[in-house]
Amino acid sequence: MASHKSALKRIKQTGQRTERNRAHLTRLRHQIRKLRRALETKDKAGAEALLRPTLALIDHSSTQGVLHRNTASRYKSRLTRRFNQLTKV
Repeated sequence: MASHKSALKRIKQTGQRTERNRAHLTRLRHQIRKLRRALETKDKAGAEALLRPTLALIDHSSTQGVLHRNTASRYKSRLTRRFNQLTKV
């Protein structure tokens, strides 16, 4: 265990950030899962309703530092491409 006051503070802050990031990432993954499920079942209306909030959540995760920007970009690109394939058919 740390003995310096500043080290104790850093441990506390790291714990808080870890908890917040984990919660944010869990929420993001659930949202992506819902969208993917809608795309797999070819639920056009459901996918359309979920696409914008999911992309917004991915952007927010990227700006908050939960996701790397390239990872966020890759998620958005793949989800949008699958959505476009669904709407084209």
